[in-house]
Amino acid sequence: MRSSRLVTALRYGVATALALLFLLPFYVIVRNAFSTNQNITAPRWNWLPDQLNLANLDSMLSSDSTGVLRGLLNSAIMTILQTVGTVMVSLMAGYGLARFTHRLSKVVLGLTVFTLMVPAATTFVPMFIITAQFGWIDSFRGLVIPGMFSAFATYLFRQAFLDFPSELEDAALMDGCNPFTAFWRIVVPNSTGTVAAVGTIVLIGSWNAFLWPSLVGREATRTVQVALSQYMTSQNVRYPELFMGSLIAILPMLVVFLFLQRFLVQGLTTSGLR
Repeated sequence: MRSSRLVTALRYGVATALALLFLLPFYVIVRNAFSTNQNITAPRWNWLPDQLNLANLDSMLSSDSTGVLRGLLNSAIMTILQTVGTVMVSLMAGYGLARFTHRLSKVVLGLTVFTLMVPAATTFVPMFIITAQFGWIDSFRGLVIPGMFSAFATYLFRQAFLDFPSELEDAALMDGCNPFTAFWRIVVPNSTGTVAAVGTIVLIGSWNAFLWPSLVGREATRTVQVALSQYMTSQNVRYPELFMGSLIAILPMLVVFLFLQRFLVQGLTTSGLR
């Protein structure tokens, strides 16, 4: 009895220590967002700023010379379009790989898994050339369409659909549904947990994307991550504005994660991540 209490206390202690460790970077962002440049760069570290500085937030909302607020809107548009497109494509691709047992499907599955081992940075140059040939530079088509297929999301959907009872689909087919109708009316409504989990993963990845938007995006489609990079130059780093912009950029994803975390855990338990 005593040993079990000790083990429980040890588990809670380790969990608390890990939670504080993961929350430390967020605390640093919040602390520096409301600090002056002198407090941030001071040789002596203070856990709390000497005074709460709201000038960083006021200057960003009033002038916004770097386009952070416009970048937030562009990031939201790009993220929503890419999340919806990626989930739709990966949903149907994963279902096809799970249900069609033809030899060709195994080849397609192998190629899909193989793309997971290819570094994404190695595909940027050919993708950029193709995007430029289509005339999609500085457009949401160039930001969204090249990243709509996700091998990782397709694999997760496939693993989830392998465990989906095919008897429900057979019953729908016997009632007169065609395979397409059975998929959208039977399979998809009963896979909302997996859809929410994959959608959350894709959404966070799309929101945090930097390299591809920095290549394709220009003035009209500059995302918030690219806009924040303007606070860092070879001559100077504007720390207060950088941390304030980072805090503003984090808040939408924090709200989304808190709202969808239940679906995220539920979806991952029914997918391939076990």
